Amino acid sequence: MKIEFRVDSRVIALGELEDNATARDFATLLPVSLRLVDYDATEKIADLPRALTTAKEAQVWTPVAGDISFYAPWGNLAIFYRDGVASEGLVLLGRLVSGTQALQRPGPLNVRISLAQPPHA
Repeated sequence: MKIEFRVDSRVIALGELEDNATARDFATLLPVSLRLVDYDATEKIADLPRALTTAKEAQVWTPVAGDISFYAPWGNLAIFYRDGVASEGLVLLGRLVSGTQALQRPGPLNVRISLAQPPHA
């Protein structure tokens, strides 16, 4: 599944979700408006409306720039704009395919995440 991140109705980033139960559960929340805030000069994070299922999903991995993840202990979304460190509790939801640089700007970012709209013919 392809997703898009919009700020003021303008697409700033595109992503593609993994084929796992947690990513499929995340997709059921879409569209969703979130306030992304900086965390550790590495990622933008936001609270989700509810926790996602993490049954049978790997929860330890080293994120790289562009990874979209769910941090189970806090129940939040984490989008990495820089490489991270091996962390327990992370579940990979997908990857940004464009727009990682748009998330590097300092300060909060209000985004609307939704399933990507097909191009108009």
